[in-house]
Amino acid sequence: MKMMRLSVPLIVTASMMFVSCAPVLDRNIMDEGMREVSFTALRELPGQYQGKLFILGGVIVRAKFTEEGTRIEAMHVPVDQYGEFEDSDRSEGRFMAMMPKDVMMLDPLVYKKGRRITLAGEFIGTRSGRIDEMEYTYPLFRIKQIYLWPHKKRYDQPPYYYDPWFYPYPYYYGHPWWYYPQRQTPAPVHPPGPHSLPPPPRREHEREREHDQK
Repeated sequence: MKMMRLSVPLIVTASMMFVSCAPVLDRNIMDEGMREVSFTALRELPGQYQGKLFILGGVIVRAKFTEEGTRIEAMHVPVDQYGEFEDSDRSEGRFMAMMPKDVMMLDPLVYKKGRRITLAGEFIGTRSGRIDEMEYTYPLFRIKQIYLWPHKKRYDQPPYYYDPWFYPYPYYYGHPWWYYPQRQTPAPVHPPGPHSLPPPPRREHEREREHDQK
């Protein structure tokens, strides 16, 4: 039985984000990849673009293990020259991206619904599927590199409290099922100073003593 390789340096680490103006994927891949071709063109002329490299942003709808490998379905989001999401409502629709199982397995518990990704993928062709009751044709890509964006902080809670859950950052060197968790530490909450506290209530006998002294 063929053993599956579990460690290939394809996943881009979060450390790249700390380099000013550095792309989230390898620069040569970012330069080579196409970003402006519409999904309509891919569906109408798949043979013309087959084998071409594309740079895609997306929000994961679902990920699952298949016979071929890990298949990700995502909603397309445009990205800029650095692979960062553009502030735009434009989307080409949904696409599928496959990580072959003989390269690496991407855990669906990490690559789960709502997580953001930027990837470089080779266009394979199209694949038919369904979205609810509607027939849909997905552009399908073979993943060459992928970057999993960290969770966003939750600002819908009080200002001193941030998301308490772990941040599953992209895989680091070594075992691809392992990721480094970092817990977001809540900011300290300072009690009010003594000057802002109301005076303690006076007891009945204290009031009587004050009355006698008068």
